[in-house]
Amino acid sequence: MSAPVPAGAFVTGADDSCLPHELPFVLDRYAGLKILSLDCFDTLLWRDCHLPQDLFAALPGVTAWQRATGEGRARAIAHATRGAKDVPIEAIYAEVMPRADRRTRLAAIDAELATEARHCHAFAPTVALMHEARRRGLKVIIVSDTYLDQRQLLHLIAQAAGDDVAALIDQVFCSSRFARPKGDGLYGEVLARVKAHADQILHIGDNHHADVLGVRPFGVHTLHLKQFTPEAAEQLRLESTVAGMLQGDAPERLARPQPHRAALALGVPQQPDPAHRLGYGVLGPLFCGFDAWLHKEAEALASSGGRVHWLFMLRDGHLPLRVHQARGDSGHAVEISRMTATFAALNSDVAFSRFLAEQATTPAPTLGRMLRLDQTTLNRICQGRDPVAARRALGKWCDDPGNRRAILADARALADRMVGHVRNAIDPRPGDTLMLIDLGYNGSVQNQAGPLLARALDVHVAGRYLLLRETELSGLDKRGWFDPRHFDPTALATMIGNVAVLEQLATTAIGSVIDYTPDGTPIRAANAIKDNQSAVRDAVQAGCVEFARQVAGATIRRALPDDHDRLWREACAAGLTRLMFLPLPHEIATIAAFEHDVNLGTDETIDLFDTAAARRGLRQKGLFYQKSTRRMFVPAELADAGMPLRLANFAATRFSAPLTFADSVSGGTAVPVILVKPQGEVPGLCPARPTHDGFFALCIPLGADRYPVVVQIGAVARHVEIETILAVPTCDYIQTRNGADPREVPVKPVLDGIVEFAPGLWHCRSNYAFAMLNPPAMEGIADLLLVMVFRPIGQPE
Repeated sequence: MSAPVPAGAFVTGADDSCLPHELPFVLDRYAGLKILSLDCFDTLLWRDCHLPQDLFAALPGVTAWQRATGEGRARAIAHATRGAKDVPIEAIYAEVMPRADRRTRLAAIDAELATEARHCHAFAPTVALMHEARRRGLKVIIVSDTYLDQRQLLHLIAQAAGDDVAALIDQVFCSSRFARPKGDGLYGEVLARVKAHADQILHIGDNHHADVLGVRPFGVHTLHLKQFTPEAAEQLRLESTVAGMLQGDAPERLARPQPHRAALALGVPQQPDPAHRLGYGVLGPLFCGFDAWLHKEAEALASSGGRVHWLFMLRDGHLPLRVHQARGDSGHAVEISRMTATFAALNSDVAFSRFLAEQATTPAPTLGRMLRLDQTTLNRICQGRDPVAARRALGKWCDDPGNRRAILADARALADRMVGHVRNAIDPRPGDTLMLIDLGYNGSVQNQAGPLLARALDVHVAGRYLLLRETELSGLDKRGWFDPRHFDPTALATMIGNVAVLEQLATTAIGSVIDYTPDGTPIRAANAIKDNQSAVRDAVQAGCVEFARQVAGATIRRALPDDHDRLWREACAAGLTRLMFLPLPHEIATIAAFEHDVNLGTDETIDLFDTAAARRGLRQKGLFYQKSTRRMFVPAELADAGMPLRLANFAATRFSAPLTFADSVSGGTAVPVILVKPQGEVPGLCPARPTHDGFFALCIPLGADRYPVVVQIGAVARHVEIETILAVPTCDYIQTRNGADPREVPVKPVLDGIVEFAPGLWHCRSNYAFAMLNPPAMEGIADLLLVMVFRPIGQPE
């Protein structure tokens, strides 16, 4: 057995490494090589999951915990009895199944190897390197830290990657055969059994400790395969975390699948900027998986006869169409907005009356635009009236038979123009199928326009969505890649909750369609989204399309596993949900200035997130501040708040936790207060509840009274940082409706025994220092609350 050579006696540098896409070309860095030595797992063979124990979850009749525990016992016993630092799989199963006979254990081992073969594949750049090595006359050997023996490992490679890949390998060395891993001298055994000097060998592996530090001392050239960029590695860890919470681990199924790992490793380092990386690493797997599912759906629809026409519903269907085209297929873009579909469906008095009832709370100006009233008419109806009166006046106007007939006639004409628009795109034959493709999430456009198109064109209309959670049992032909067949209702609600960020990344820089010309050409509203947002979105979409072009070339496998579709679905659901709840810093920076256009007859846009507003909200109310915001990507605001709070937010949403405000701010301290009434002072204690970042919320209920309140803040701390002092209706503070305008009035304190060093930074001269709060009148508020949000600095003397 060869001994390690002195450090510095060979060429390889301590920091020699390569990125995955560089693998096919690394031999150019070295001269005089005779052998290419490769690690196996995560270098040549990659698994469809995040960690090995995720694969153990798919073993029949054995839990992942039993398999891992058995391996741990086998290793401990071998080390204690023989000093061995590695064990064969037979020893592992002797501990997993201590009372089973040999035949049963061998059957269990065969089942594990078959499971590995189903869920392993070769990494294409590594195979390309092997081909290049053989072309140059080099031998290829595998040196692996594994409990498998040489025969088992070579058979696994053949079963997972194919006989052609296995045939490229000249020799296999396994740590279980020599009871020592690479980090403990295995390579000395290798050198004793190959016909080459150490400096004629290049060894490559993904584990720096084993494949570099464990091999380099023998004089072998080493190259560390940096499997993932730090960002991609963090993304995959978080996706695994989310998968466990979103889907759990079902018995005898691969847990936390990640079949996109190889493509991320190959392509992410080649993306030129964070926007491209977001598109490649997150949206690429999502929309490629969606497109593959759409192909299967189209095949199923075609089996009923007729041609299936792929209709991508702009605007949100824009990126799915681009991915579809990048994969070598054709499709058609059609423009049918919720607004046009809803109006076109007003084809009877019954439909019109139902529409008005459903829009009972819609403000008159918005409803008028939805009914396509001209501005002069709308002004005549609403001008000089408060919102309630204006809505009542509009309802009365709609009840007029003449006005109603005009609206229904306009709706029928729009419906005819919409049909012409679709006919221009595809000109279907009777009996064909229109497959409407969109992100989702209720299929509202299909609800309104689907029956209309089916009657006018004599076709079948099928909606196929990325995400589908119907609010009613529509009875229409709808399916979603993520839908109730695969995810529970709360999981679907979790994925949909922050979906505006996906919509803004998938859309295109055109306004929403509001009408069509007589020949069916779309007439669009102005695009309210800023140019810089469109430029960022274009870069994100370019990265997504690049993934679609590269993904097939990242892996080589003998056959797809039977549950391949499920693996991609669950992996992409975890990836999408991870983006929505645990976005990475570069992702947040990419979409920091994004807005979401509301549509439905308005020009309104809403910020996706506001970090500064979130910081104030957290300090005032903890996570419950989210109840009063209309921003569409609130979890992004929590990025700086720490992983515990972010995971708490995700868990509470995922499991629909029935938590109250009191649950979120439990504990705290009592603050002396004095209510100053005309008949005398009323002392008491009020709880100050911890909210976030060391702040406390002191809530003093006043009810209908407006008496001054003395807060003896000096009893709490010598120095105090004040975030805010305000008066607010109690119901607004605790149960603020989403999007409601806050009814808050700042309160200016009168200080006694307190020196204000800077705005909001108080020095209390004694324990009796206080701030007097004089509540504002706030007419009509019967239950008033004074709120002081502060952070104590140092203890009182």
